[in-house]
Amino acid sequence: MNDYLVKALAYDGQVRAFAVNSTETVSEAQRRHYTWPIASAALGRTMTAAAMMGAMQKGEDKLTIKVEGGGPIGLILVDSNAKGEVRGYVSNPHVHFDLNEYGKLDVRKAVGTTGALTVVKDLGMRDFFTGQVPIVSGELGEDFTYYFATSEQVPSSVGVGVLVNPDNTIKAAGGFILQLMPGAEDAVISEIESRLKEIPPVSKLIEKGLTPEEVLEEVLGEGNVKFLETMPVSFTCTCSKDRFSNAIVSLGAAEIKDMIEQDGQAEVHCHFCGEKYIFTKEELEELKENAK
Repeated sequence: MNDYLVKALAYDGQVRAFAVNSTETVSEAQRRHYTWPIASAALGRTMTAAAMMGAMQKGEDKLTIKVEGGGPIGLILVDSNAKGEVRGYVSNPHVHFDLNEYGKLDVRKAVGTTGALTVVKDLGMRDFFTGQVPIVSGELGEDFTYYFATSEQVPSSVGVGVLVNPDNTIKAAGGFILQLMPGAEDAVISEIESRLKEIPPVSKLIEKGLTPEEVLEEVLGEGNVKFLETMPVSFTCTCSKDRFSNAIVSLGAAEIKDMIEQDGQAEVHCHFCGEKYIFTKEELEELKENAK
């Protein structure tokens, strides 16, 4: 089943909700970067949250999420947009620890808890919107929950999860975001809090075969949810040889001349998707002329 996301309202419009199955999207990131399980979980949780946050945007709006927790996996960087396209990478994909005291991947130890989670939104205006909060957990779901409450002033609950197979491939990935609308009743808030304590991890629900719609019904109660829209979600990179050509031209003619004299060619590599592009001596000569 292809990945997709669902948008919904619940409790007569008192709650805005999103849920996504991101298994194939996270699998593609795992294949491209050959992440080990802990890095897969950290990157996959961030990409899953980013896909849902991208779906909150409109038109050509884009956002970038940076997680810099001071842990051994280093920077997690993820881009997403309002079309369900998401891409991302982690600085150190090959980090491994024993399971934590709960028998689960120790994402907190890998991410660290001494840095910040930053969200930069490109809304098509001259200035970007930037929100930043300290990392409070390192498990990431709680960190995104804290981001919404603190930076965007929206009481939210974020659940994100990734299950990894023994061969490092992705077994299941997905998540949900619940957001209270202004004026939400105390009884509704109490019911949601109670249900959240009872449900299994969202990755387990995805593993059992639940659709995003069924995940929201599990979280919010059958009959309480009104589904509004679905949209496909995928790992999509915007890199191209043309884009890298422009980047090389921006270095200037002298820098390009050095490339030609020292290496006779140039090889560039996209951090987000791992794609490599080779520029021959002839291509670099042409770019050098363009740079003059």
